[in-house]
Amino acid sequence: MKPAARVRSLPPYLFAEIERKIAARRAAGVDIISLGIGDPDLPTPAHVVEALVAGAHDHSTHRYPSNRGERRFRQAVAGHYARRYGVTLDLETEMVPLLGAKEGVAHICSTLLDPGDVCLASDPGYPVYTAGPLLAGAEALHLPLVPALSFQPDLDAVPPAVLARAKMVFVCYPNNPTGAVVEDDFFARLVAFAKAHDLVVVHDNAYGDITFDGYVAPSFLETPGAKEVGVELFSLSKSYNMTGWRAGAIVGNPEIVDAYWRLKTNVDSGMFGAVQRAAAAALEGPQDCVREMCATYARRRDLLLEALRGIGLHATPPKGTIYVWAGVPEGHTSGSFTELLLNEADVIVSPGAAYGPSGEGYVRFSLTIPDDRLEEAVHRIAERVRL
Repeated sequence: MKPAARVRSLPPYLFAEIERKIAARRAAGVDIISLGIGDPDLPTPAHVVEALVAGAHDHSTHRYPSNRGERRFRQAVAGHYARRYGVTLDLETEMVPLLGAKEGVAHICSTLLDPGDVCLASDPGYPVYTAGPLLAGAEALHLPLVPALSFQPDLDAVPPAVLARAKMVFVCYPNNPTGAVVEDDFFARLVAFAKAHDLVVVHDNAYGDITFDGYVAPSFLETPGAKEVGVELFSLSKSYNMTGWRAGAIVGNPEIVDAYWRLKTNVDSGMFGAVQRAAAAALEGPQDCVREMCATYARRRDLLLEALRGIGLHATPPKGTIYVWAGVPEGHTSGSFTELLLNEADVIVSPGAAYGPSGEGYVRFSLTIPDDRLEEAVHRIAERVRL
């Protein structure tokens, strides 16, 4: 049996490969510490879990849910956007639940792209930005994020021949994997760029609530004209430690949202109603948990940065996300430095090149492990790694 060509064209998924390496080393009796995968170690807030339990006991949630989402869920998303961003969302036309942002990234490609179309994918970027277009029969082309431009793309450098075929562009701020944030008029320039070249902007807003040092991340939809050209993929995974719950929403342009809904009605049956009610409880309930989580990540960030400085590595302290993006030492590639940390310190990180060609020369450290294990990891790096 031979899989379809679209599946054969996919590269191995980065985090599946990391999990394979971890399992192999642990099976050999090695104490591996993984700083490779961004999966929060902190528990989901208790009031969210309680809402899930109550919802699960309500037998009305046991039937097929609507792909439009329960009204309370939609009201909670709209309320969050109004309070957090000053953005008004129409409950009926401008949002549809997502089974996590990853589903949104993959399915928006099948919604909008035809064979021969081009999708511009942030480079370095989440690997599904390039896998999604391939599964849709389209072509993914890298849109380099330029370090000198604070890891924003140089929109003026995109070749006209590419723009003639491009239909969509993926961006993500606060950015995975670099931790970069938007502090200027980039979103306004992106709206103008999209209008000029008839592009749909898809902003992956997975880390909008994970910020530090007084920085507050904007929504793409705050920008005048943004709803005319795009949508935002909103996720509760990182904000409320709900990665396993698969809860989010696509919000924004009503025509795009409706097209997405039409696709979803043919590929899944919607989000479990009890999860929708738990997500609503997260968005409507006390937000102290988010602030406390950000304080934890900021403390871990500073601990890791100090250890990296101790071995001569420089990394700009990120103002957002759950990652530290660091340049590798002279004489190393992202792959060879990853192997060095694994072989000498039994610590796994993500090689930057796995996020795209522009990620070469960097590695990504995740802050999503308990403090004592992070302290052990930085101790090992400081004591065992010699450059």
